[in-house]
Amino acid sequence: MIALLGSLAVFVILGTPIAYGLGLSALLYFVLYQPALLLVMPQRVFSGMDTELMIALPLYMLMGSMMNQGGLTRRLIDFSMLFVGRLRGGLGMVCVMASMIFGGISGSSVADAASIGAVLIPEMERRGYSREFASGITVAASTMGMIIPPSIPMVIYAFVASESVGRLFLAGAIPGILIGLVQMSINAIISRRRRYPFEAVHLDAREILGRLRQGILPLLMPVFVVGAVVIGLTTATEAAGVGVLYAFGVGSVVYFGLKLHHVPPMLRGAILASANVMIITAFSCLYTWILALERVPDRVAAFLIGLDLPIWVILLALDAIILVVGFFVDVAPAIILLTPVFMPALKALGVSPIQFGAILIVGMAIGLVTPPVGMCLNVISTITKLDIVTIFRASIPFLIANLIILLLVTFLPALSLWLPSVLMGS
Repeated sequence: MIALLGSLAVFVILGTPIAYGLGLSALLYFVLYQPALLLVMPQRVFSGMDTELMIALPLYMLMGSMMNQGGLTRRLIDFSMLFVGRLRGGLGMVCVMASMIFGGISGSSVADAASIGAVLIPEMERRGYSREFASGITVAASTMGMIIPPSIPMVIYAFVASESVGRLFLAGAIPGILIGLVQMSINAIISRRRRYPFEAVHLDAREILGRLRQGILPLLMPVFVVGAVVIGLTTATEAAGVGVLYAFGVGSVVYFGLKLHHVPPMLRGAILASANVMIITAFSCLYTWILALERVPDRVAAFLIGLDLPIWVILLALDAIILVVGFFVDVAPAIILLTPVFMPALKALGVSPIQFGAILIVGMAIGLVTPPVGMCLNVISTITKLDIVTIFRASIPFLIANLIILLLVTFLPALSLWLPSVLMGS
């Protein structure tokens, strides 16, 4: 195990892509300790990708791209302005609310940051907000993209943990919404102190109906996609496929922003992005198979139980581990590596795999905003030309909301388990 984990750490420090670091570390293990099992290596790599659930990844990515190309971002901003734009710091409120809604469509925090940030950050600067504040609230709000269902990381966790995608989607709904509400409260406090402006929103009947009509179709997408999975009408993969058809219809026929010539580049982007995740998944499955072969999950479970510590201490330590890993490892490989190691131990301690999934996703979402790896940080840095450390500092007040909800999800199981139990049974 020292050779296995130590070599992986060396490859990561050297800057080797995580997928190839996992593969090379596993290869080193086989060569040194299990040469007779070298023939098994290609089989384990292939089996890591040979699942229907993985088809959902490019479909969810394509669905979000189509809605965005169809003019979704501007319509969501206008829709959000209707409800929160008249409050002090209205554009900050709109940023959070639009991110909540967009997260329910794209399933990706990175897509959330890119789409909302490109439109709202320049607008916030024109209205007197500092660039740092606009960048900080946008990048922090984007974390909801991978928590509010449908969620691409939830699909990955469901695959690794062999759990219900529908239950996991529902487990992220309440935590994601609570993060948005707390971030809005923090924005209100800061905006009042800095005297950021109200927005002039004309609430006549015609304007209200127009914005509601423009916003209702995007809002129906997550309800339809998640609802179809929850009630058992479709699998997660089938729901993603139908969601793509819905997104194409809305973007091309209703909004007229999506044209046929836009589709091939979006297909290519979805294929390349999902291929990146899948190759990480393939080598991670090989790596976790080695961990299982060496009985590492069993040893971790025995170690934690043998400590005879209160469960709250173990859960607090788990939160700390997730946050530290998030600093250095991207979401997908972190989920694939941490799940098989810690889930058996937590199950033995009475923690539901669904709750553990919610803890893991909420915690890893913070990693998207922490340097040096944070993907959302790098996206916003590209948009604003600010360095990632400056953006991270500006996001800290809003990340307090994420930390509060992480602790609540950790110590209040009902926060993630109540909705799945009500809608899908115990």
